[in-house]
Amino acid sequence: MNNFFPHSGEITGASAKVASSEVNNLSSHPGKWRIALYSHDTMGLGHKRRNLLIAQTLGCSPLELDVLMISGIPDASNVPTPPGVDCLILPALHKNIHGQYQARRLDLSLPEIITLRSQVILTTIKTFKPDIFIVDNVPRGAVRELDPTLDYLRNEGKTRCILGLRDILDEPASVRRDWQRGANEEAIQTYYDAVWVYGDPAIYDLAAEYNFHGKTLSKIRYTGYLDQRSRLKFMDIESVQAFKSLNLPSERLALCLVGGGQDGALLAEAFAHAELPPEMNGIILTGPFMPRKIRQQLQNYAAKRDNLRVLEYLTEPTLLLNRAERVISMGGYNTTCELLSFQKRSLIIPRTKPRREQLIRAERLQELGLTDMLHPRNLTSQALTDWLMQAGEPPQVRNCVDLNGLISIVQFVDEILMSADHSSQQAS
Repeated sequence: MNNFFPHSGEITGASAKVASSEVNNLSSHPGKWRIALYSHDTMGLGHKRRNLLIAQTLGCSPLELDVLMISGIPDASNVPTPPGVDCLILPALHKNIHGQYQARRLDLSLPEIITLRSQVILTTIKTFKPDIFIVDNVPRGAVRELDPTLDYLRNEGKTRCILGLRDILDEPASVRRDWQRGANEEAIQTYYDAVWVYGDPAIYDLAAEYNFHGKTLSKIRYTGYLDQRSRLKFMDIESVQAFKSLNLPSERLALCLVGGGQDGALLAEAFAHAELPPEMNGIILTGPFMPRKIRQQLQNYAAKRDNLRVLEYLTEPTLLLNRAERVISMGGYNTTCELLSFQKRSLIIPRTKPRREQLIRAERLQELGLTDMLHPRNLTSQALTDWLMQAGEPPQVRNCVDLNGLISIVQFVDEILMSADHSSQQAS
């Protein structure tokens, strides 16, 4: 596979895998340990991709594990996973740009679909009996759908519960308000053994910014950012062939990324009308959630240009990112990790609603000289043209950002399992 990717973002099998030497004193267990990961997946693709990468990494680690992802994104079950990794798909829930939840496809009221999802999760956890339960981003789940499961696990007392947080949640005042309303800190102190922050405190110190209670702070551990180059080793032949079938020109490539696409129309349209430097081609990856009407308009724009293409979706977009010279994108956690991991010269146009986490992240990275930022109120085709025409070198990210999150997660899991193994031996 390395023959396909001779560029600077290449990652070899030796460095991509979490090698046995990275995990000390592997926990011994007569059968496979079980890990369940929950992701509410109500907006965009970032949560799914983050949890999928964690699941893939754990599945390929030296640890003997069965990993079950509980996800709200249908295609989470169609991506390559190693043996011992599987996915349970929940009835889909959608959060709109105003932060309001509703059923994505079924004609169910919000209480009905939350009850349905909640019971499916609880039954799954009772049957699967995980040794570790990793919850993504929302301590009580979407609309508190995890409450019954967390209560059950606390009473059982056999499963270690971990909350995984992205580097930035929102501006501190909003986090304090929303977390107080949701009783999130009480949930962490009652149900969770640890909080893993998928970030680097040198970029954003979540513990210091949000003024959490001491009992919450005592549970926090930073993993570092998740190195997205590892995704290249998990591709199947279909993903490689889909990328090769694009027949990309050999010229320089500028890539426009808008996440899932549900709120990326303005950026995509501005990019479609921007002027590209000589001998540079542009690609817009719209995402599967961009409205069909907008996608068609973009296709119409591209049809009038010989240096622009519009793609709806690629199972593994890091193949395009690896190839690109310049990237213009929104500023979600996952996309930002991709930009940092592949050390791309990038311009971030962050989302500012319903949360400001993308804006805060983009401002921090710009201050450190790792990315450029354009506030969405200043978004124009001319602004994108001006940035594309500027000279500049790719940032040397790996000299100043901790990207060892995947290695840390395997080590943290091993520590938990070793502790559980030791406790069970003492009990017997």
